[in-house]
Amino acid sequence: MIKLLPEELRAVSKYIHSICAVSLDDSKGYLIEGRLSGLLDETGASSFNQLLLLVNSDLSGALKRRVIDAITTGETLFFRDTAPFEMLRHKILPDLIDRRARSHGTLPIRIWSAACSTGQEIYSIAIILKELLGDPDRYGVRLLATDISNQAVARASKGVFGPVEVGRGLGSEVRDRYFAPTDGGWRIRDEIRAMVSFKTFNLMDDFTSLGKFDIVFCRNVAIYFTERDRGSLFVRLERSLERDGCLVVGAMESLSTVCPKFESKRYLRSVYYQSKA
Repeated sequence: MIKLLPEELRAVSKYIHSICAVSLDDSKGYLIEGRLSGLLDETGASSFNQLLLLVNSDLSGALKRRVIDAITTGETLFFRDTAPFEMLRHKILPDLIDRRARSHGTLPIRIWSAACSTGQEIYSIAIILKELLGDPDRYGVRLLATDISNQAVARASKGVFGPVEVGRGLGSEVRDRYFAPTDGGWRIRDEIRAMVSFKTFNLMDDFTSLGKFDIVFCRNVAIYFTERDRGSLFVRLERSLERDGCLVVGAMESLSTVCPKFESKRYLRSVYYQSKA
């Protein structure tokens, strides 16, 4: 494996931050080496500096997208951490439905998975909606799933998962109800897949065009950002929520100092956030 030299680390880290906001300090050289080694081999670059030159000179942007895919691909599984999804099922959704039914008579529900990776999070949300509501169309349910990685979004949109992926977080009863066996794996059933729209999107871009949401899941993404980028992200997420909307972040994340516009609400072992306004 080609080693990332100390004098290359700053330039590579700065480039990665510029394209996907991921902040990698001097201790993360091993991660850059591991994630980009395949791209070094494919391009024939003899050093990380040469790889940067190739990426910056590629007018098609294909190499840039490959760097993003390599750096941002993270671990995910169905119903990851369990507690946030129980909170969605038993607290956030019932409260939202009750409020909307009393105040409007109609019930459009918009949910955004802001860093959907390969789709396990948004499909977990869709399954809960299907089980809770029966016919989500009656409630105007609209699910949006975005990720900065083209590769991840393509995989998520396809909705096909290997046996190991399906085995992580899904019991056999849920698997058999919402997935169909396919060559070498399992495909999410059409009734669930049709609930979700997928889009490649960088959270550092302006997302006012996406509209307002009742619920946003943005879990375990901002932990890789600088404090300044985290603050910017959560301020904009607060603006993207409906007045009584809810934000769900990772279990190890806290917004108390990052974005004072939010106040935390606790349900059992989980926390969600709503605007103070």
